[in-house]
Amino acid sequence: MDFNELIDRRNTASYKWDVGEGELPMWVADMDFRVAQCIFLALLKRTIHSVFGYNTVPDEWYDAYIRFWNKRHRFEMKREWLFFSTGVVPTISSAVRSLTEEGEGVIILTPVYNIFFNSIVNNRRTVVECPLLYSEGEFSIDWKALKEKMRDKNNTLLIFCNPHNPCGNIWSRRELKRLGHMAAEYGVTVISDEIHCDITEPGHSYIPFASVSEECAAVSVTCIAPTKCFNIAGMQTSAVCICDEALKKKVERGLNTDECAEPNSFAVPVTVAAFNEGVDWLNAMNKYVAENKELVRGFFEKYLPNVIISRGYATYLLWMDFSKLSDDTTLLCDDIRKKTGLILSPGAIFGANGKHFIRMNVAAPRSVVLDGLDRIAKYFGINTQK
Repeated sequence: MDFNELIDRRNTASYKWDVGEGELPMWVADMDFRVAQCIFLALLKRTIHSVFGYNTVPDEWYDAYIRFWNKRHRFEMKREWLFFSTGVVPTISSAVRSLTEEGEGVIILTPVYNIFFNSIVNNRRTVVECPLLYSEGEFSIDWKALKEKMRDKNNTLLIFCNPHNPCGNIWSRRELKRLGHMAAEYGVTVISDEIHCDITEPGHSYIPFASVSEECAAVSVTCIAPTKCFNIAGMQTSAVCICDEALKKKVERGLNTDECAEPNSFAVPVTVAAFNEGVDWLNAMNKYVAENKELVRGFFEKYLPNVIISRGYATYLLWMDFSKLSDDTTLLCDDIRKKTGLILSPGAIFGANGKHFIRMNVAAPRSVVLDGLDRIAKYFGINTQK
């Protein structure tokens, strides 16, 4: 597991790396690391078979999810709660259509993953932003505001990010229980996007929303996958976990109608290999990424102390408050890219309250992260050799 290895991803039809010569992308949320050897071997074995017809979802797929979540997260999922989907985003968009009517409001806690907006707007539903409270690098839920949003009978759905992208919050059991209780009280269904769940710093772990209480389980649609944590997003594989039978029927019917419920020839083997054999790789990756995050934090503390980096313990993304240096980080990111080639994510795409922030992806070899920091130093005229 050599996470320092440089892998040239240019000219490979990579969404992240399809950029200009000399540019350095540290924006899209995928990693620049080779996958675990077990995943590569599972793909090789399936490829050698050389027949790629229609596929079913076998017992080992269910077993891999159930075993992994039970052992790593102490959540005993039942087989009948699980079903396959081609991805977390397709699941969210399909569930929005299945669980709401056109014009209804869908609550999101901003700043949040920008594609949530697309899943709502593209389906002709109404985005209802409930901004997180923020103070000096710390984010928290505004319970009073959320209660008001949930009390509105037009708002019947909440898309929740657990852990939270982009600020990296790992929500506590107490927060999750309170959220589930409020949702049950006001008849709001919670789609819990838990795709980043296993990207956590050593000593920290997330809590599955549905595992917290009977109320949480009854109101939730949980989206999980190996794709983000094991760097296999291109494999189009995920799962949905729903405990409530009536809710499950609605969502599953929608996914089948939308043709999002059949695996490709590689979706099952990579999932089984990742969950059954990839834990050592995952733990090593988390340790390496945590060191990258601390490296970046140290750089900003020393050279740009006016930039506050959120103290989140999940994801490989850093959420950085540039409010003391810029009124518009969209323009700032554009200028940084123009002058240095470094590509970062401007915060405004994650919600209006993100406009003073920048998101940075540090899931890359250390030399790449250092290159990114050198470019930031160059942009701000910082001499790091002193």
